[in-house]
Amino acid sequence: MFERIYRLVLRIPKGRVMTYGQIARLLEGSYSPRLVGWAMHATPHDERNIPWHRVINSRGAISTDRVIPYAPGLQGSLLEAEGVVFDERGRCDLEVYQWSPRSARFKQIIASQTKSRRGKGAKATRVSPKKPR
Repeated sequence: MFERIYRLVLRIPKGRVMTYGQIARLLEGSYSPRLVGWAMHATPHDERNIPWHRVINSRGAISTDRVIPYAPGLQGSLLEAEGVVFDERGRCDLEVYQWSPRSARFKQIIASQTKSRRGKGAKATRVSPKKPR
């Protein structure tokens, strides 16, 4: 279930962020911002180096300072090292730093993930446009 979240997070460029809610909306289905948060909390430490630190809350702030496995300030330090600037309230400007995948390419990725989950026996329905007369 978390793998779709991880694949999207892997695409976030350095110096940019996405919010928990933004990821949940893009992935549709049964994803919620809280589930995205749990996925970030459970990020595997493997060769992919999933950039969990690039996912922040909807106010542009860090939500991991009270999470036990992370040192306080770690997420902010990692983002600042990538060029993200936080104001005196600990928020970054989402209009500047928030990243969104290009919609056409992202839709292709989501479609291929959905197709692969259907299994070998299921067929996708394709609607053809009407031909002009």
